[in-house]
Amino acid sequence: MKSFFDYERPELAATLHPSFRATQLFKAVYQRRVENLDSITELSKGERAALASEWDIRLPALYRRFESVDGTRRYLLQLADGELAETVFIPEETRNTICISSQVGCALACTFCLTGQLGLTRNLTAGEMVTQVLFAQRDNLSEEQIDSFNIVLMGMGEPLHNYDNVMKAIRILHDKHGLNMSMSRMTLSTAGLLPAIQRLAAEPHIPNLAISLTGATNTKRNELMPINRKYPLEELLAAVRQFPLKHRQRVTFEYVLLKGVTDSLEDAQNLVKLLRGIRAKVNLIPLNEADELDYRRPSEMAIQRFQQVLIDNGIAAYVRKNRGNDISAACGQLKKMVV
Repeated sequence: MKSFFDYERPELAATLHPSFRATQLFKAVYQRRVENLDSITELSKGERAALASEWDIRLPALYRRFESVDGTRRYLLQLADGELAETVFIPEETRNTICISSQVGCALACTFCLTGQLGLTRNLTAGEMVTQVLFAQRDNLSEEQIDSFNIVLMGMGEPLHNYDNVMKAIRILHDKHGLNMSMSRMTLSTAGLLPAIQRLAAEPHIPNLAISLTGATNTKRNELMPINRKYPLEELLAAVRQFPLKHRQRVTFEYVLLKGVTDSLEDAQNLVKLLRGIRAKVNLIPLNEADELDYRRPSEMAIQRFQQVLIDNGIAAYVRKNRGNDISAACGQLKKMVV
């Protein structure tokens, strides 16, 4: 049986007769949220039976749900082969965020990230990413709120290591007959895979781009993020400068603040120099501490000082709130923890 969620609407249309059935199915599954093909009453009984014998519209099974004191929820979703995908739902006053994974594990081995300690098990399919969104949406949002969320590809994995599946999932989520997610409500976060960033720049529809930066010099970034040895900062930032942005759109740079490593005033000044001339905003992420990591979170004073240097130099800088830390759902903490 084929997973419905692995197919874009044109692909689905090519397998169905008449082809407009694809649009009917997209609207039923993504907009009306039917969970059984028998519920699509505009189709005859025979058509429903034929479709049900070929297409699977079940979401992944819930392996474990974790609830944070701040309202954040972390999900372990069991995939067809028994592997687990991690998804996080973050409630906010104005709009909620669904953080999805693109891989099981991660190959990049950033030294401040628990996911990097796992290594890479496998890529997720487009459908396995799409169903993470649907699961979190249906489990958390009422009918009135059902479309009130953003999607960030900031969970397990490096999205641009899984380029084709990630972009396919984005197109499925963007389809006007499906969830109809605008590109401005989806953000792809990468550690800086240069050829894939250049490829992304040529796409007809491009989500928001976020670059996981952390080190503001090659020496520091080489130590923290091994990918920098292959694609150093000069080459990465040159590609970002060429990246197409819409009016008032900016590239987000994510910078993890590590006590005594990346939080000094000199680090802040280096970051200012690095981003000069780029339409950028910076998300400062004070380290979410864990026993397995050798780093520590800076003091509040150090965090504020660092932020102020950026602001004084005309860079929009925000300190990301620590969300879901008590359930291992915070940035850099996803590692398939089941207890």
